[in-house]
Amino acid sequence: MQPEHHALVVMSRSSFEAHFDRARLARLASLVALGDPVWTDDLDTPEARRRLAEVEVLITSWGAPNLTPSRLAAAPKLQAVLHSAGSVRGLVGEDVWRRGIRVTSAADANAIPVAEYALAAIIFAGKKAPFLSSDQERAYGGWGSVTGYGDLSNFGRTIGVVGFSRVGRRVVELLGLMDAVNCLVADPYADAEEVAAAGATLVTLDDLLPQADVLSLHAPELKETLHLIGAEQLSLLPDHATVINTARGSLIDSAALAAECESGRLFAILDVTDPEPLPLDHPLRRLARVMITPHIAGSLGTEISRLTDHTLDELERWTNHQPLTAEVTADSWSLGLSA
Repeated sequence: MQPEHHALVVMSRSSFEAHFDRARLARLASLVALGDPVWTDDLDTPEARRRLAEVEVLITSWGAPNLTPSRLAAAPKLQAVLHSAGSVRGLVGEDVWRRGIRVTSAADANAIPVAEYALAAIIFAGKKAPFLSSDQERAYGGWGSVTGYGDLSNFGRTIGVVGFSRVGRRVVELLGLMDAVNCLVADPYADAEEVAAAGATLVTLDDLLPQADVLSLHAPELKETLHLIGAEQLSLLPDHATVINTARGSLIDSAALAAECESGRLFAILDVTDPEPLPLDHPLRRLARVMITPHIAGSLGTEISRLTDHTLDELERWTNHQPLTAEVTADSWSLGLSA
């Protein structure tokens, strides 16, 4: 039976190749009608505009162009945008909500590897493993000779989680795998009972910081969260604490963090930076007390298949008029909760 609804895949070529192997493309074709072209990364070509005129669904991911008013006007039948990646900020805007177009995101699926990375970073931070590895000449002569790194332990430590987001919630739950860890959460929008059910205690940021042996950031990027962790906040952290950022680089004042790490007081594990990438001569790049990875915590390689499967499951629900499980609303989008 010919599928009832028409769809167009909109993302970069590399994203399309990563998302759709033969089996997943076949599943997509079983759910919706795919015309020519099946995929595009440019919604302004004559071919794309011809397809836009007939499609009801866009399957998007990294590299998809912004859905501007003119592009939306070219898609009068469009009913749903199913995003096979995390944040839809920069993709959709107010015009989408005004049209009543439904939007979903694979942010829940993308949260899985980010939370796994954060857990690994937290465990490594307890032992100061990345920093000892970078400073072997000075620091390593057997564990008994290591000084200046604080307590090399993961037992009875306090982990501070800023942002009870999709990722933050998963991190809290994963911390339940560790022995005798005290977890605190700071998030002005979180519900104390939900935080407690996940295994943590909701506190204010000012209460959290002086207690945190490890600080893990999971807040959205908003004007209100710019430099959420600045010089004042960093000064409240205990000596030898580790700052972990897998969220957005702008949450931290990079210069203030560099100063604290260079002083020997704090450590940092950063998967995101501000700016990104950091200039080669940035102080954070040359400090043994800082580990920087190139924004790898999110879905890469085979992990991208999880995002595709999530979106195809959502598409199947949409075509069968079933409730969607990962819908982004105008309210959640405005609060950055789609990120």
